[in-house]
Amino acid sequence: MTHHVDVHVGKRVRHRRWLIGMTQQQLAQQVGIKFQQIQKYETGANRISASRLWDIAEALEVPVSFFFEGLEEIQKSADEKKSVPADLMGDKEALDLVRSYYAIPENQRRRLFELARVLSDVA
Repeated sequence: MTHHVDVHVGKRVRHRRWLIGMTQQQLAQQVGIKFQQIQKYETGANRISASRLWDIAEALEVPVSFFFEGLEEIQKSADEKKSVPADLMGDKEALDLVRSYYAIPENQRRRLFELARVLSDVA
């Protein structure tokens, strides 16, 4: 049975790898393992040892703490049952939206953000 921390860390690995446009194969080569192991890490099926997490963090150019960011918020949101899915960073559509959003010039991004707030009645 998977532990929620292992699942979260795996999702953060996948999220970062995806954001920088790196394949599982490329990450595996940099870390010195097979890409199937990266798949298992990203799903939380296998736990990542401290030394392996260190190597992955170096390959993805982030501090090790990056993989644990948001863990407390996910637990709180699960407790509060908010309308935003706890697995937001694991949702490919949401990640595509975030990537596209940051590709828009800043002044247009602000306008798009305000439009989204009005449309969602959160404003």
